[in-house]
Amino acid sequence: MNFHILTLFPEMIMNGLNTSIIGRAVNKGLLSIEAVNIRDYAFNKHQSVDDYPYGGGAGMLMQAEPVYLAYEAIAGKLAKKPRVVYLSPQGETFSQKMAEELAKEEELVLLCGHYEGIDERVLEEIVTDYVSIGDYVLTGGELPAMVMVDTISRLIPGVLHNDVSAEFESFQDHLLEYPQYSRPEEWRGKKVPSVLLSGHHANIEKWRREQSIIRTKERRPDLLQKCVDNGLLDKREMKFLRELDENIE
Repeated sequence: MNFHILTLFPEMIMNGLNTSIIGRAVNKGLLSIEAVNIRDYAFNKHQSVDDYPYGGGAGMLMQAEPVYLAYEAIAGKLAKKPRVVYLSPQGETFSQKMAEELAKEEELVLLCGHYEGIDERVLEEIVTDYVSIGDYVLTGGELPAMVMVDTISRLIPGVLHNDVSAEFESFQDHLLEYPQYSRPEEWRGKKVPSVLLSGHHANIEKWRREQSIIRTKERRPDLLQKCVDNGLLDKREMKFLRELDENIE
């Protein structure tokens, strides 16, 4: 998969993504990440890409032409018009489901705004998706872009050493991941749950599933409700959930 990131801060993008799992995937040729500096397409000697907004208001606005020229530099090399995601607090909230959808794309362009945003005319011209990573305001789209690249990349075959782990992590079925333990068996008086030492795989899976339900109920009841609404709990698990509710009462 090929990521093309339009940004005013390419070093920030590349320094953040050329490490750990994502960096290794790039080195293996499983991914490519290109950070395109929008300033390179400015049409003045100072490489400024912002100006005051018409109608007044605080702050500066990124101009349409440099953004469009940077986009054209990418699109002109591709066989078809790419999907373009604008990172904006006005967009749809990013989710695991959205990551799975975007992971099917061969080319993905991520547009990072800055200052007070980007001239609406170029957004109308090139953007296909508006995406937010949460209900808060950041100084720019670079951090959200890196979050999206990291999340989507994990779904690309071969990126993770254990491809199965991408299927069973938090949010995959609306449940949070169960607690996990490693050596030693006892640490500062806290012991590993005995079921995990039993070697009985069916009991272990049952325990893990129940722990996921408990954890989701405690920390993200909204996700648990989605799980119930979508019929993702079987009859035994629904009984377990009812028993939890009864114990609380």
